[in-house]
Amino acid sequence: MLIKDLIVETKEINPLQDLADDNSIAQKTDTRKTRLTLEQISKLRKLNDIKINEYQSDLKDIKSQYGAPAAEPVV
Repeated sequence: MLIKDLIVETKEINPLQDLADDNSIAQKTDTRKTRLTLEQISKLRKLNDIKINEYQSDLKDIKSQYGAPAAEPVV
């Protein structure tokens, strides 16, 4: 799963994106900090893990494309 797929808005329901979390709007009179729930922290951790894995695979592909060519074997 690519992080881009998680960010792009689609008509399909994304299991990691809960629209019920985004139902409150901050007002000027709200001076207290919002606190993250354990569920929200868990979602952020999962998204971060996916992002790191995607970055590592992209880095491996780039190294194989632009790395020094392998030495030719001497016959």
